[in-house]
Amino acid sequence: MNFDRVQVEASAERLRECRRRIEASVPEVVNGWTPAEQAMADACRTPPEDIAGVVERLKLLQTILDTLPPSPAKNRVGQFNALYLTITERVAAHLLGSEVHDKKWLEVLDVEFARLYFTALSSWGVPGKDTPDAWEVLFRRAHTDTISTLEAAVLGVNAHINHDLSLALIETWKKMGYPGDGPQHPDYLLVNKIFYEEIPPLRRRFATAWQMEIDKCVGELDDWSQRVLVRTTRAMAWEQAERLWELQDDDDDYRRACMVMDRVAAIAGETLLRGTGIVRVLWLTVRATAAGVWHRLRGRRTPRQLEAARR
Repeated sequence: MNFDRVQVEASAERLRECRRRIEASVPEVVNGWTPAEQAMADACRTPPEDIAGVVERLKLLQTILDTLPPSPAKNRVGQFNALYLTITERVAAHLLGSEVHDKKWLEVLDVEFARLYFTALSSWGVPGKDTPDAWEVLFRRAHTDTISTLEAAVLGVNAHINHDLSLALIETWKKMGYPGDGPQHPDYLLVNKIFYEEIPPLRRRFATAWQMEIDKCVGELDDWSQRVLVRTTRAMAWEQAERLWELQDDDDDYRRACMVMDRVAAIAGETLLRGTGIVRVLWLTVRATAAGVWHRLRGRRTPRQLEAARR
């Protein structure tokens, strides 16, 4: 086992300084969900137990977020919530069909995934509670119109996939067992298909007139690049979860690794605000850098690789 705690903490500090250098300014940060703090706390207090509960909770959150600044139905977290609700409804529909091999596993993953989002919402602005850096990038801009609704939605997707998804996989594996190359992995990849189908129309729904003109110029290239991005980042999330899985028996090392993952995702979020086309390359570069950090800090193989070696 090779996990250099000193180097991990040094990397986390460098990542924090890097974020400070590149983050875009926000006119006024509202720490919390004024004037709906109590409604938000009540909505997030008891986590749902199934995907139907997740859908209902997201609908409730949408009604709350749509009342918040900068104007009705324009809260920037609300823009992400609307996208997340659509994707979750599609996953719920697939659970009723025949494409899913292990429906219980995929539902547990969806619930654990949602719980992390609800926890982040409930922690924002509450004294003594830490909000993940990845979510803070979006939450700091919840009440402002200095970013577009499309950018807001993408910031939420970044935090959810590049931070929450690995942690949701860990919690699912704790409950259901580590699946390796079992039928659960194709079920995980099925969500990619849902993203492929939903992201283009959702992107165009949130886009400004200028962004729509760019969209027309690039044609299907933008859709293709986003499919690549979804496939790559979700694959990285699975691999990252495998590496975190090896650390779960050591609370200190696990915490340090999660801190690095969170700060890398936060930098990716800030980078996303720097442009459109080139940002996709930068996002992948940041994610690849994160993977490189893992490989440098830990010279161990993933559970899948270990299993293959035993064969």
